[in-house]
Amino acid sequence: MRRIIQIAPIIFFFSLFASTIQADTYIVGAQDIEYSPYYDFSSQHEKGVGWAILEAFSRQSGHQFIYLSMPIKRLQIELKKGNVDFVFPDNPRWSEPLTHSLDKVYSLPLVDTFAVTLVKSKNQGRGMTEVKKLIIPDGFTPAKWKKQISENTVNIVGVKSVYEGLSLLNKEEADAMDVEYNAAHRILRRYPNIDQLTADLTLPHNMVSFSISTVQHPDIIKEVNAFILSNSKALDEIKDKYGIEETQQLTQRLMKEQGLETNDLWSSL
Repeated sequence: MRRIIQIAPIIFFFSLFASTIQADTYIVGAQDIEYSPYYDFSSQHEKGVGWAILEAFSRQSGHQFIYLSMPIKRLQIELKKGNVDFVFPDNPRWSEPLTHSLDKVYSLPLVDTFAVTLVKSKNQGRGMTEVKKLIIPDGFTPAKWKKQISENTVNIVGVKSVYEGLSLLNKEEADAMDVEYNAAHRILRRYPNIDQLTADLTLPHNMVSFSISTVQHPDIIKEVNAFILSNSKALDEIKDKYGIEETQQLTQRLMKEQGLETNDLWSSL
């Protein structure tokens, strides 16, 4: 549906765009954290694989996207108000009480990620009972540690960036960090002074899908889904460009490096 987007004047950056947004243009609310290679909407150039896939869809469909970064906790508020048309990343398994009662629609996964628990290499294999302080980027939900947190056996240390979290872990100011594997290793390659950290597969880990969500535009989500299903080769090429290793292959490699068998791996059951 072609339309003129009306931007609510209550937020400064929405009013900036009000006079320039034309028909068939949509606003994507995006997390304002650097989470490369998946997203970094503060970058002036490469904004990550999620952005690259949406831009590929834009070129094919003719729909235009404007990306606005904002705090993670604000995204669902602005989606509910109608100030943004889509949210990225999103996932139907995430707890979003603000939009739970709305008919929110999610796309097929744009990309799958591998959430792991990083520890100092010397502490690999010691088990969950040795984790007393767990680092989490602000706004993220450590669902895999919910039981330990509710029982007060694990305390959360919030950080504003992946780099800050890795630095704290490196200094042993916490015991572990819940973070996506590729996002962490992108930072580690840039800062070789942070070293000897391991994604411990005996601790909580799982695959997490990043989708785009909407309340107002389920028709566009259908188009996104059709694009994903019909362009698998092109999307794989985009993921390869950003150095994203397929999760099963990554798991097998880490198991071999850590000398683990399948029954050694952490399980939520």
